Amino acid sequence: MGTAIRLGLVGVSALLTAWLVVRGAEGLARRITRARAATTSVLLMRRCRRPLLLTLALGLALLGEQRAAPGPGLAQDLGHLLAILVIGASAWLAYRVTTLGIDLGLARYEIGSRDAARIRRVRTQADLLRRITGVLSAVIAVAAILMTFHTARTIGASILASAGLVGVVAGIAAQSTLANLFAGMQLAFADMVRIGDEVVVAGEWGTVEELTLTYVVVATWDQRRIVMPVSYFAGKPFENWSRQDPAITGTALIHLDHSAPIGELRERLGTLLRSTPLWNGKGEALQVVDTTPTTLVVRALMTADNASDAFELRCLVREELVAYLRDRHPYALPRISVDTRPGRGPES
Repeated sequence: MGTAIRLGLVGVSALLTAWLVVRGAEGLARRITRARAATTSVLLMRRCRRPLLLTLALGLALLGEQRAAPGPGLAQDLGHLLAILVIGASAWLAYRVTTLGIDLGLARYEIGSRDAARIRRVRTQADLLRRITGVLSAVIAVAAILMTFHTARTIGASILASAGLVGVVAGIAAQSTLANLFAGMQLAFADMVRIGDEVVVAGEWGTVEELTLTYVVVATWDQRRIVMPVSYFAGKPFENWSRQDPAITGTALIHLDHSAPIGELRERLGTLLRSTPLWNGKGEALQVVDTTPTTLVVRALMTADNASDAFELRCLVREELVAYLRDRHPYALPRISVDTRPGRGPES
């Protein structure tokens, strides 16, 4: 009973001391920064309050349990348990501190930079770094916890002795997984594709919604989600419409009769583009790109800030130009001859 009371007192004392230390550090940070909540110091204390409190409390309990435990057996078991908890809490604290630094760096870059393409690139790299940090923190914590067991240390020495054979076997077994992992890092840091990029993959157009170490999620225009391994992007060609600049040139093809007033139609295109906010004002053209025995193929070119606006603008231009010809020059629309009599020429 007395042992339980001593252990309880040690735990309560450790928790109270850790709480006082954390509160004192928060107060000092606010005083140094003059109570500006958006500063790095205050954000650090807010994001890391719980893992820091837990780490300090467990560390102080680990230091005090030797005196509270009556025998070497209980002291050893309790110390081992507390050491495992300290390792886990320390990994949690390290992960929070690292991800906070990544988030603060990303926020400062987004404020200082006006280049949307670079912001997407940095955001993608920051997201990948957060994932890598989480995986590394978990792996290191589990490895450190296992090394506290004597049996695990013995097994670890045996594994290291045969590391060559194990490495070959593991490499063959996890060849696909490792290829995806390295491909994910290549995509993010080689600036091949970023979150928010508009891409055409396997004949499907969409926006990169999520990029992880192993797969990429592409959201299509009809709200579907295409999940593809990152090795596909690293090993096969794909179209990235917004890698440097999301602006894009849209085209609309219209088949007209040979008597169509091309000059008037070109003026109508300019008036139409200037009346819609979908056009970014950088480029426009209307050209006769082909001819057939019965029609002219007219191509209208227009620029937009992104692929979505370009699609809407193409549909609008196609609809308005056809409606204009139908109302003003119906003879300019394609006509199909129904005269099937042979030998009928222009003179007959």
